[in-house]
Amino acid sequence: MDGRFVAYYRVSTEKQDVDCAAQRLAVETWLNGGHHELIGEFTEVETGKNNGRPRLDEALALCRKRKATLVIAKLDRLSRNLAFIANLMESRVKFVACDMPHAKDFELHIRASLAQEEARMISDRTKAALQAKKAMGTPWVSKKSGRLVERLGAPNPSVGAAVSLAARKNAADEFAGKMLPIIDAIRARGITTLAGIADELTRQKWPTARDAESWSMMAVSNILKRTRSK
Repeated sequence: MDGRFVAYYRVSTEKQDVDCAAQRLAVETWLNGGHHELIGEFTEVETGKNNGRPRLDEALALCRKRKATLVIAKLDRLSRNLAFIANLMESRVKFVACDMPHAKDFELHIRASLAQEEARMISDRTKAALQAKKAMGTPWVSKKSGRLVERLGAPNPSVGAAVSLAARKNAADEFAGKMLPIIDAIRARGITTLAGIADELTRQKWPTARDAESWSMMAVSNILKRTRSK
């Protein structure tokens, strides 16, 4: 890589050291070679839900002053909020994500939209899991004392199983709906076989429903069947 770069890392308080080290390694690996100059590094300890980022503001200010490019390990380290990413894209600062350095604005918008949807799905799954635990009367153990604090709801295995099944079905439907536009875009390029689509999804590093890196023809077929039935 050539030019000036400013690195930005965002970490959570729970896994700060490990996560920050992984992001720094990704940036250093991507910058390896060329005639680049890393003129600054900024680390933010903040949840992705909070758009107030003083350290990011400092990094952007340095980029503007030195005509540098902001570099991040992954797009979701900036935010899982589509509007937040879109506003940054419209600013006067160039930025690049190491996991997708050649992505155009269109793909960045899609990725940001999917990240936002994934955040919503995680929230929904968490709520559904809590409802299932309540239905089954799951014990709640305090993280501080390790003691049983209370029981969430009254035991009802049949109700709990139904809630869990519905939650899994909703999650599968949402994932299929999220991936269909990506598959349609691949098919529009003339790649229409299940094997070809699976290979392209793997090449583009889209995670599967089980967060695997490699797609199978069956996984693609399941998405098409699920979305076709809607």
